[in-house]
Parts: sequence; C-alpha cells; structure tokens
Amino acid sequence: MVKSKKLIIGIDPDVHKNGVAVYWKEDGKRHLELHSLRFFELFDFLNHLKESIKLVVIEGGWLNYKSNYRITKGNGINARIGAKVGANHETGKKIVEMCVYIGIIYNIVKPLKKSWKGSEGKITHKELEQMTKIDLKRTNQEQRDATLLVWGY
Repeated sequence: MVKSKKLIIGIDPDVHKNGVAVYWKEDGKRHLELHSLRFFELFDFLNHLKESIKLVVIEGGWLNYKSNYRITKGNGINARIGAKVGANHETGKKIVEMCVYIGIIYNIVKPLKKSWKGSEGKITHKELEQMTKIDLKRTNQEQRDATLLVWGY
C-alpha cells in the first residue's frame, strides 16, 4: 500500500473481525486493499496510517429503523439476533469513538440497499471484481461491504 495522504478507508463493523477496505488513486488508477481486523488490530492499523488517511467511512447500522427483538414463545431466535445486531452496532459506535480519539476525519453512513445477486441481496465476490475491475484473491462479506462504502470516492 502506498502511504499517501489520500487514503479512504471503509469499515463494516463486526464483533469478531471488522471488514476494512483501503482505497486510493495513484497515477490515474484505482487501488484497493482488503483486510479483516479485530478491534484493537483496527486501532493499530488506523493509528499507523493516520497521517495518510483522508477519510474513514463507517457503516452505521444503528442509523436504520430499529426493530425490537424479544424472547417469544419458542427458542428465543429473535433475542439472539437482537443481541448480535446490538453488539455489531456498539462495535460501530466504538469505531467512531476510536476515530475521534486518534483524530481521523470520519463519516457514518446508513447501510446500503441490498440489490445484488448474493444471499439476502448482498454483493458476491464475482460482482465485486466486475465492479472494481480488480482481481481479488478472496473476500468475505464484511470486506465486500466495506468496499462498497469507499468505491464511489
């Protein structure tokens, strides 16, 4: 990765590993690096690159209309889903706090509409490669979602 002062970093928050897309333009070409980083790995990563970062774009799932998941008769699936969603939202809020602490400019965006061919309308690896025209070895859903956050810059 080139350490220029023009890096745009997209983050799709997750409790276990955050999807991170590092995007920059150089010599008229678009460049992209994808990572999956635990919370404190992300802190170290952003802190190391802070002088080169122009903007961090964070998916703010908590900006969506909220649904209440409660334990109902049965197996409590809704309660488990609600706990996971809430934990991911809190991770995102802590990443915002991290950016403030480090002194990095950030933008929080609502999750993008799911209009792709993958499961639940999510973007597939093949669609991401077609969109970016970059040969990507392997990607996970968090990395692909993070890429969507930055690709328009």
